[in-house]
Amino acid sequence: MVVRQIAQFRRRISRSAIRSMSVATVAFVAGVCILLQTSDASDAPSPPAAATADEQLRTAPDKHVGKPVKEPEGYRTSDYRMPVPATLQGATVLSNAQASDVWSSKRAVFIDVYPHAPKPPNLPVGTLWRETTHQTIEGAKWVPNVGYGVLSAAAETYFRQQLERLSGGDRAKPLVFFCLSDCWMSWNAAKRAITYGYTAVHWYPEGSDGWQAIGQFVVDAVPET
Repeated sequence: MVVRQIAQFRRRISRSAIRSMSVATVAFVAGVCILLQTSDASDAPSPPAAATADEQLRTAPDKHVGKPVKEPEGYRTSDYRMPVPATLQGATVLSNAQASDVWSSKRAVFIDVYPHAPKPPNLPVGTLWRETTHQTIEGAKWVPNVGYGVLSAAAETYFRQQLERLSGGDRAKPLVFFCLSDCWMSWNAAKRAITYGYTAVHWYPEGSDGWQAIGQFVVDAVPET
């Protein structure tokens, strides 16, 4: 639009008017035109950068008023950072206040299922690998990559072994699954734990986001091995 304005401005200046201008004035007008052209180019939107998987999961979905989200029959297999149901059949859903009470009682195991990108195998010699960082609820156990809708045999074995270890073999041990707010991975993991026979499964949908919102602290996490 600015370029069109410049053209119109140029057309309004007659040749005789230009001839009557001093050299300094002509130079000033030319400079203004160049400046406006540069400003117009800089105002043009640049293409968005591709978001990493971690950034996509950390980007909270837009809150909107609409129909409640229904529980699917199976697991959520894509678009994990979207509005979640208010319920999980077979599990107890915790609010921020309830999660804080359960945490204070020390009677449950809090399990964070936020994903973790492992170091790729066979990296070229000299490649600099920077480990991703993650923060979680104090005292929680980070059991990553078990909240996907479909698990590999290795991931499922890992999940079963960690639950067995963290529960001390007690299927009635209270377990609290969480991730970030509006994160289907915690919903999937809690649902899967129920199918494994755990009878005191709790789901904390607000996760570490809600935890910090009520003034609680988070700490650096290390994946359970």
